[in-house]
Amino acid sequence: MKLMKTLMTATAFVAVLSGSAYAKTLVYCSEGSPEGFDPAPYTAGTTFDASSRPIYNRLVQFKKGSSETEPGLAESYEVSADGLEYTFKLRHGVKFHTTDWFTPTREFNADDVVFSFERQWKADHPWYAYSAGISWEYFNSMSMGDLLKDIVKVDDYTVKFVLNRPEAPFIANLAMDFASILSKEYADKLEAAGTKELLNTQPVGTGPFQFVNYQQDAVIRYASFDDYWGGVEPIDDLVFAITTDGAVRAQKLQAGECHVMPYPNPADLDMLRADPNLTVMEQEGLNIGYLAYNTQMPPFDKVEVRKALNMAINKQAILDAVFQGAGVAAKNPIPPTMWGYNDAIQDDPYDPEAAKKMLADAGVSNLSMKIWAMPVARPYNPDARRMAELIQADFAAVGVTAEIVSMEWGEYLAQSSAIDRDGAVLLGWTGDNGDPDNFLAVLLGCDAVGSANRAQWCNKEFDDLIQKAKVTSDQAERTKLYEEAQVVFKREAPWATIAHSVVFMPMSKKVTGYVMDPKGTHAFDGVDIAE
Repeated sequence: MKLMKTLMTATAFVAVLSGSAYAKTLVYCSEGSPEGFDPAPYTAGTTFDASSRPIYNRLVQFKKGSSETEPGLAESYEVSADGLEYTFKLRHGVKFHTTDWFTPTREFNADDVVFSFERQWKADHPWYAYSAGISWEYFNSMSMGDLLKDIVKVDDYTVKFVLNRPEAPFIANLAMDFASILSKEYADKLEAAGTKELLNTQPVGTGPFQFVNYQQDAVIRYASFDDYWGGVEPIDDLVFAITTDGAVRAQKLQAGECHVMPYPNPADLDMLRADPNLTVMEQEGLNIGYLAYNTQMPPFDKVEVRKALNMAINKQAILDAVFQGAGVAAKNPIPPTMWGYNDAIQDDPYDPEAAKKMLADAGVSNLSMKIWAMPVARPYNPDARRMAELIQADFAAVGVTAEIVSMEWGEYLAQSSAIDRDGAVLLGWTGDNGDPDNFLAVLLGCDAVGSANRAQWCNKEFDDLIQKAKVTSDQAERTKLYEEAQVVFKREAPWATIAHSVVFMPMSKKVTGYVMDPKGTHAFDGVDIAE
């Protein structure tokens, strides 16, 4: 079995990379550790790359390199005339992974779909709080709990979603990672054994690769799933070699220790491009990098203070030092390549003197604060520590003392969502489905306070606009509503919008079939390695 091929000695692993006659193995130098292997509780791309992309499927899925949907575990669907009922016809013959810890006795069916959503929705569901600290950040931030009226198992291969209101991006939302389908039979086995927490560490899905093992903060191993409904993969084994330092990732790639790496340091790009053994793909990212103030904590509850701090930030210096030509200044919370972008918005000027005066007029002096800096490179921020240092110096120039804090990535994401968080947090977002709702509602809506809304900002005028846009099917009308929402956002300044970036993917020229995705996904189904 291919599963057994992965359990190799270190010597054999090196032999694989040098082309010996072992399993065909692709090594991906990933940038960080996953928070877990159940994708639904999380929002980080690092976690999705390691969980939902290789291990699971969804009812619908995005075409490679696109935000257009196509059939996944559902072969087809129908929508009622009033937009309140979506009926999915499920695919027959889909098998779950057989692992050392679980052997399925049945194929995928409607029970798995109902389970996968109800556990995130119903507070009295036995899996709603199956592990300490579990929360359904995406589900809640997207107002799914209010949207859903019922999920009906019509028969073993038909599921109907009944909504309380129309939802324009509903199908695209179901292609997102939080909507991955898990095995109810496996969950029932874990529940009976009193080991529910293993759902997040020993995953079982229907996807192209099955999980083999994880060495914390070091390596994740997967094997191609022989019975995958989408066909057997060209490679036998997939390895994530977790390498948090971008320079080390580049060294490993050049040395042939890995085949693909994400998020190169901008300073390394020329070196990587010059290497005859490598290809460097690039694509304009569907992303935003930002600094989110906690608008519920004084003095950041005052819009004048937030505006003043925004005017203190020298974005051009950040673009030059951190992005090194691979980014553009951001003025809106959605990228300029996305429909609904309001180009008429004027950005906050860089004006330290005006910032000083505005702080004084707001009665703020001797302000001390924290700036949270991510410990990992992200597509929207290749070096958060350096960015934080530049912002720290900018704030000092207007009389504000800033302390830079950081922590392990999973802890950073968890603690930064707290309503009483102390300080402003550097974070960002890469769009999941090509819809402005995925930025504006998920990151800034009232339902997302305490989770993905790191500004803890709930503005009724803004929220009314984005909620109205959700239920409107006409894209021109939705565009007008989103343009108005961006005006409110800029006026109220819950964030300092920093940059939109170009995303680069260096890889060995031996790699074929890899497709860059504007949504920031790193998926290896269909990818091969030339001998």
